[in-house]
Amino acid sequence: MKKKWSLMALLLSLSLVLGACAPANGGTDKEDTTGAGAEQEETVDEGPAYQARLDVIDPAAYGNAQGLALEKGSYISIIGKSDSGQYWDAVKEGALQAAEDINKELGYEGDDEIKVTYSGPAKSDDVDEQVSILDEELDRYPVALGISIADMQACEVQFDLAAESDIPVVAFDSGSDYQGLMATVSTDNAEAAAYAAGQMGELLEGKGQIAVFAPDSKSQSVLTRVNSFVKQLEKDYPEIQVVSTYYSDQMEEMQETVAGEIKAGTYQRGEEAEDPQEVTAEEITEEDIMDYLFAKYPDLKGCYGVSGESVELITETLDRLEKDDVAVIGFDAEEEEVAAMEEGKVDGLVVQNPFGMGYAAVIAAARAACDLNNEAYVNTGYVWMTPDNLESEEIQNMLY
Repeated sequence: MKKKWSLMALLLSLSLVLGACAPANGGTDKEDTTGAGAEQEETVDEGPAYQARLDVIDPAAYGNAQGLALEKGSYISIIGKSDSGQYWDAVKEGALQAAEDINKELGYEGDDEIKVTYSGPAKSDDVDEQVSILDEELDRYPVALGISIADMQACEVQFDLAAESDIPVVAFDSGSDYQGLMATVSTDNAEAAAYAAGQMGELLEGKGQIAVFAPDSKSQSVLTRVNSFVKQLEKDYPEIQVVSTYYSDQMEEMQETVAGEIKAGTYQRGEEAEDPQEVTAEEITEEDIMDYLFAKYPDLKGCYGVSGESVELITETLDRLEKDDVAVIGFDAEEEEVAAMEEGKVDGLVVQNPFGMGYAAVIAAARAACDLNNEAYVNTGYVWMTPDNLESEEIQNMLY
């Protein structure tokens, strides 16, 4: 976007005396080229449309492509937790934009261009498929690799192999405790979750039961969001009780629990009676599990979802059960979440910066490939969205 501004011309009165003082050789002094009422326009470049998403990255060096002397034709691999979805599409967009900016900065074209690819499992958080993709990418010998680690215990063998092959690895979105990572590029999940806890505390006026919903129990980012949230509530709002934490990847355990209670006669699924002995764990659906949790804890006053997927699970359940007195907060800003907020079904969301993550992950990888120093942690920022500030410029700049 370009900002235009004008300087009003100054009306100058030139006297005959000054005219007589012109150089005798017919040359002229510096002339005033403005006339009465004329305007002189000057443009100030505010950067590309995505600049706001880069401006929040800290340190700022990871929000631009300057000073990266990569060799021509270098290849950087970026691996996410999924190959599709609004969040991961934004990560991919940011990564490819970083590649474009690097090539523009270096003047590389055609076969000389730096190449960046994005890949991920077909099913979100599929650890086995992500490890397979990582193996394949290491076999292609990229100059550097970035990965959002779906299971913080699953990739250490591959990371060791990368180190042996002099392939630097950076983490983004979700990292691990592996000592050889060159950098971790992500939201400050601990801070964001603690802030969300404070907002929940205010919404419930410091009292009540809440439930936590998470997509998995293996990724560092998810566990940090859960643990930091609970810890902050315990510190500041001791009268708020977290009565349940449900991890979607532990569904089998909950299936056994629900089926067991049905057989024991302590829980009845649906309105119609059923033969308890005919119920098996395998036939218990996630919808059944959610119904069970809300039946078990009828006094729930709040729900916290640590991902877009979790928030959608919460709102769909509340709609089905016709509950409109439960506060809902969480992470991300998928279209369904934003729509639910507009309808008054969601009270607050941590809006991350996936575009900035993808961009900064490529920059961090490029820095590692160039043997430049990397920060151990790169903060890509977040904003807190509510129905009251949904239309603000700050929020709109971060939506994806």
